[in-house]
Amino acid sequence: MTARPPPPMKQATHEASARLPLSFEFFPPKTPEGVEKLRTVRRALYALAPEFCSVTYGAGGSTHEGSFATVREILAEGVPAAAHFSCIGATRASVRAQLQELQAMGVRRLVALRGDLPSGYGLGGEFHYASELVEFIRAETGRHFHIEVAAYPETHPQARSPAADLQAFAAKLRAGADSAITQYFYNADAYFRFVDEVQRLGADVARVPIVPGIMPITGAAQLLRFSDACGAEVPRWIRLRLQAFGDDTASIKAFGLDVVAALCERLIAGGAPALHFYTMNQSAPTLAICARLQGAQQG
Repeated sequence: MTARPPPPMKQATHEASARLPLSFEFFPPKTPEGVEKLRTVRRALYALAPEFCSVTYGAGGSTHEGSFATVREILAEGVPAAAHFSCIGATRASVRAQLQELQAMGVRRLVALRGDLPSGYGLGGEFHYASELVEFIRAETGRHFHIEVAAYPETHPQARSPAADLQAFAAKLRAGADSAITQYFYNADAYFRFVDEVQRLGADVARVPIVPGIMPITGAAQLLRFSDACGAEVPRWIRLRLQAFGDDTASIKAFGLDVVAALCERLIAGGAPALHFYTMNQSAPTLAICARLQGAQQG
């Protein structure tokens, strides 16, 4: 398969010799052992000089303390940290208070999300869409924060239609988002098609970089279950190969490395502005992919 040529209205590009920006996502550990393990993982990944590291935020703010504690540690380690920030179930007063807390911590980057409420809760709150959250953050804090928003190249699972999802994404950009990070995917054409569709909406949204989210493949059952739940498509050929490996973990990891490294190579060739890795609090898979990419560039 040949690499897709750059689109007429490309996003920010890089010379072949330049290093593509990287970023990493972590989730807040729940145990002291997990906290120490994540510190070791971060130290290993810092060797790749990430542009920033983001920390997820549980449904309805359920991991607020753990998320903010992890953000503080990353900042103390000298690395820019992006705090995930969800708004469903929140009030303007509660969002304002947390924004002030993040500013006092020295956070300059947010991943603004609608988010999900914990099971058993109604809609509640004063925000219903991520675009409302982005607009509120801008009104409250001006340009203090670089605001990331989520993008769904294969369409958000709760969207009424692909067209409605595209318009909802554009609303977030027009509300003041600086860049976007996609849900993970394994079909590069879905990403390129989505970028082209956004760019056709007008120059005001075409300027916003859309960074592909990368999920390493390290296991079969968990990946397939998680993908089915969040609406990320695992192509049939990948699904069948993973299932055929059974419990052969080594073969699954080797196959996953080949698949995801090839995906990243195609994204880079097509003009992706950066890569954002969903690390699942592991370092080895991401390090292996980046080593493969570096070897391909040098070769």
